[in-house]
Amino acid sequence: MSELQLQDMLVLLLLPHMQEKLAEAYSDVFSVPGSPDIYPYFVDVKHTERVNGFRGFDFLITLDLHPTVGPHIPVGEDIFTYRISPMELSLRNLNILKVQIRMIFPQTTNFS
Repeated sequence: MSELQLQDMLVLLLLPHMQEKLAEAYSDVFSVPGSPDIYPYFVDVKHTERVNGFRGFDFLITLDLHPTVGPHIPVGEDIFTYRISPMELSLRNLNILKVQIRMIFPQTTNFS
């Protein structure tokens, strides 16, 4: 099994947690119901660290992601840092690096 496969499996397990936190973080940015979507192929594992040394089962993992709306239109870049241990899965830090809100769909004129 490759390292990329392991990272992809980890991202899939964290995806619901990231989606929930992202919805909270972007709730004041978007005026329409819903929140940006997170697709696993737009998430990169940037760093992993064993907190307590060799064969310790306490990890910090940092993920870089690009949330989207609609047909995969990017709306930002975010960094999530999670602590994963036998006792907890917790978000340690959410850093919203960039929010790019632009006119996604032009206003249309009613020609009737």
